[in-house]
Amino acid sequence: MEGVTSGLQDLSLDQIPVYLLKTKSSPDDTYEEHFAGQSNGKYKSVFVPVLEHMFRDDALRFLRRGAERFAFAGGSEANEAKLRKATHNPAKRYGGMIFTSQRAVDAFSSVVGRLEPSKLEALFDKDMPLYVVGRATARGVRALGLPCPVIGEETGNGEALAQFILEHRRTLSSDVTRLDGRTLPLLFLVGEQRRDIIPSTLQSEDLHAAERTPVSELVVYETGEASMFEEEFSKLLLEAKRKGVKTQWVVVFSPQGCEAMLNALGWLEETSGKYGRARREIISGPMKSYVATIGPTTRDFLMQEFGFEPDVCAATPSPEGVSQGIMDFTAT
Repeated sequence: MEGVTSGLQDLSLDQIPVYLLKTKSSPDDTYEEHFAGQSNGKYKSVFVPVLEHMFRDDALRFLRRGAERFAFAGGSEANEAKLRKATHNPAKRYGGMIFTSQRAVDAFSSVVGRLEPSKLEALFDKDMPLYVVGRATARGVRALGLPCPVIGEETGNGEALAQFILEHRRTLSSDVTRLDGRTLPLLFLVGEQRRDIIPSTLQSEDLHAAERTPVSELVVYETGEASMFEEEFSKLLLEAKRKGVKTQWVVVFSPQGCEAMLNALGWLEETSGKYGRARREIISGPMKSYVATIGPTTRDFLMQEFGFEPDVCAATPSPEGVSQGIMDFTAT
């Protein structure tokens, strides 16, 4: 398991810990940046990874072989000239790529890192779009140094990104979207657990045949709940109590790890496994702990499974949405 990032060692007396139950995004994390700039450094971000991610070696080999064999190149005139020098059989297979998670970006980064930097412009069309779902994902994809446009970061979720892709593809040249009379699919790098909103939207029978976009999903990583999460989180909570922390927030990003989180906080009744309000008040004592979710999916899971309604449910799944929810709650 990746360890806790940015712990409580340098927490000042007037700071409020914000436990972000996620792996810190690379190269930079928008949640950390956002909270650092709020209220003159009032909040201290602490990353507590809930999930363990394992890359699939077979998928990474497939991507590397594909890139080296020009699966992402051949659509622009400049690349066609380069390809004629490099191979007698240009074999472009994809009209773009889709990234909706940092782990998918990390997986592809490990592939790009094994390609010769001097050949990236020949291996990736400068007109081939790389669609991303948010700013953190966009930042990670841009850090790969590919010549392709990185777009869609303002969408924020899969449903909005799918609609954006449909609109954007109407503006593209057929050199980018088609080859030998067929529509090139978009390569969607995913984990084993994912929603199908993007493929189903892009390939919907409600669309005109010419607008439907084939999507090739490739599972590049597998995910499971980190075995040490509850232990690591419990240690942080104990450290906060020793430091005399008066207020702290827990930000939850998915249903996975929710039971371990509530158990570490000590809020679950031993007999029923459900949330106990009285137990929370007794356990918390002078240190007040609050929970925020990034959206309704996780909120509803907590309510249905444990009878616990989070103190905040962000209006938008973003750093701004979470912090605004926290500030609104604090102001009441």
